Amino acid sequence: MAITYTWAITGLKKKDEGSNKDAVVQTYWTKTGTDDDDNTGVFAGATPFTSTDADPFVSFAELTEVGVLTWIKAVADVDGPYKDHINAQIQKQIDEAITPVVDADMPWAPVVETPADPEAPSDSGD
Repeated sequence: MAITYTWAITGLKKKDEGSNKDAVVQTYWTKTGTDDDDNTGVFAGATPFTSTDADPFVSFAELTEVGVLTWIKAVADVDGPYKDHINAQIQKQIDEAITPVVDADMPWAPVVETPADPEAPSDSGD
C-alpha cells in the first residue's frame, strides 16, 4: 500500500550570528504519512542549523515555508539511516492503526471475581 508524505514546520528559533541578524538556528517539524485507507503516522523532528553554513544567507523576513522545508529535507529526507528511521516510525503507527495492539490479561492468572454490590437490585423477583 502506498504512503503519501506531507511535511509541516511547527516552530523556528532564531538568533543573531555574527553579521547575520535573526538567523534560523533551530527548526521543528512533522512528517506525516497517510496510506490509501487514510491511516496516518506522524514523526516529529527537530533540525538545527547555523547561518554560517548558509550560502547565500536568507534574511528572516525573506524566508518561505518551501525554502525552510528544503533545508530540513536536505538533512532528514536523504536516503540513509535517518530517513529510514523516520519512515519506519510512521509505518509502525500506521500498522498499529490497522491492527491495534491491546493490553491482555495473562491466561495463567487467576480470575478475580468482583463481589456483588449489596445495594444493587436483585434479579430474584422478590
